[in-house]
Parts: sequence; structure tokens; C-alpha cells
Amino acid sequence: MTAQTVDNRACALGEGPLWHPERSQLYWFDILQNQLLTRSAAGPQTTTFDRTVSAAGWVDENTLLIASDRGFLIHDLQTGQNTDLAPLEADQPHTRSNDGRADPWGGFWIGTMGRKAEPKTGAIYRLYQGEVRKLRGRITIPNAICFSPDGLYAYFTDTPTQIIHRQPLDQTHGWPKGDPVPLINLQNTPWIPDGAVTDAAGTIWNAQWGGFRVAAYAPDGTFLRAIQMPAAQTTCPAFGAPWDGGRGALPDRRRPDGQQRPSRPSDLTTLYCTSAADGVTADHRKQHPSTGQTFALSNVAQGVREHQVIL
Repeated sequence: MTAQTVDNRACALGEGPLWHPERSQLYWFDILQNQLLTRSAAGPQTTTFDRTVSAAGWVDENTLLIASDRGFLIHDLQTGQNTDLAPLEADQPHTRSNDGRADPWGGFWIGTMGRKAEPKTGAIYRLYQGEVRKLRGRITIPNAICFSPDGLYAYFTDTPTQIIHRQPLDQTHGWPKGDPVPLINLQNTPWIPDGAVTDAAGTIWNAQWGGFRVAAYAPDGTFLRAIQMPAAQTTCPAFGAPWDGGRGALPDRRRPDGQQRPSRPSDLTTLYCTSAADGVTADHRKQHPSTGQTFALSNVAQGVREHQVIL
């Protein structure tokens, strides 16, 4: 299984890949450049913000919820207009948002961290029905936020601890219920957990910083397999429909108006993954020219449609 380059723009810190199921289009971020990136039939596109942006969820066909270092904003994909929705550590200029994902109830989980990864200065929050609530504090680098397909659990890690936790969820509104438990312990290994996503079988796919790989773990935490990547600093995976070589849409899924039809659940078998070039040496980039790029691997597993954010 060989990774295909989706986009050769080298991100300083590629993160937050999102397959928009209504547009059948991949979006991702370069956190350190304040950019949202995508590709379509028109080619590569970049939107630059006046703040640090890191993760998104889809609200409808033309709208994203985006997490930034100041708060949540609504981004119109047609006009490029941004509307502030709710603050997030807006009074703490030394922190920024990091990893995040929508949950099965239409809420959005987001982690924050120090801009220089200062120890225990970050937290995990949830935006739900207009409320932003802190779920967990004293986190250094929040990552691996994702949810079991049955909605029973959330997963997260504080990357330096090398432990991915499983958090039981209340089934009425999706708030944490009880204490999280360690699920995947990577301590005393070379593997550094970064972003993660689950598939339809409940397998947890975890990008592992510095490891040239995305690793798969069963719902009970058992290691299943790893897929090698052409970049060392893999940051976050996402499932989507097959990559079409950069044309921006699957030819047999076009609507009469030329726009892409929504992705079918059965389409979501391609694993996308972002990576980062920040901190690597010139020699490393010469040896690994795909550093910082975004990749796709076909027929990896049956993915799950990303949950819609309900505002």
C-alpha cells in the first residue's frame, strides 16, 4: 500500500483534515501559516486568516465551523466571510487551538495548547448548543480527538504522555460521563500519538509524530497494523472518498450544475493524512521531499461520515 500525494504544498504544520461529505472535498490547515487549504476542480486554493486556525467541522454544504486561537467562527465557503460565534481562551494570547472534531450529537471538541507547547497550559473544550465548556485542563498537547462509531466513547491524548484515553459519554447529550481510562499505552516505545480518526468497525487510526506512519488499533487498544507514510511528522488522518488525482471531484458524482454530489457512506474508504515540515533539517527535507505534504491511501478501511455540527 503506497501513499499518493494529494497536495504538494509543504505545510509547516499541516493539521485538521476534514472530508466535507456534502461537497466531497478535502479541507485541511497549515496552523503556523494561519491557512485553510483545499483542492477542487479549479485547482489548489488557500484561505489565509488573521488568526491561528487549526480544526473544522461542517455545518452545511457551504459553511464550516472553524476553531481558532480566539474562538469559534463561522466560515462561508462561497464568500469567504467569517463570523465570530463564541470565544475560546480569547484572553490568553499565549495559547492556540489544536486538534478537534465534531461529535455524534453535533457538538465540537477542541484542544488548546501553549504556542511553544508550554507544559500543562492547554485544555479540551466542547462547543454544544451555544455553550463552550471546559472538559479537561492541564494538558500540554491535546490530540487524537475522535469518537467511537456507536457514540459510546470519545478518545483523546496529551501527546507527551504517549497514552490515548477512552472517555465514556452520556448518551443523551454526549457530555463526558465518569473518568477517562488509558486505552493505548505507547510509553517506552518510539511512537508519539498525534491526531486520530475511527472507522466503521471502531478501529482507531492514529498518526504518529516522527514515526513515518499511521497505526491502527482495535477498540480494545490492541495494535493491528501500521501504514508507512512518506513523511516522518504525520499529524492527523481522516477518511474520505477516493482521491481523483487532483481534479477535485469524482467524475461520476457530478450534479447537473457541475458541482460535486454528496459522498455516499460506501465511498469513504480512502485514508487522508496531513504532515508537518516544522523543525526538520534541510538534510531531512532533501532525503524526504514529501515532508509537510498531504497524502491519500486507497481502500484502507470503511470510514464513517464526519458528523455535522449543529449550531
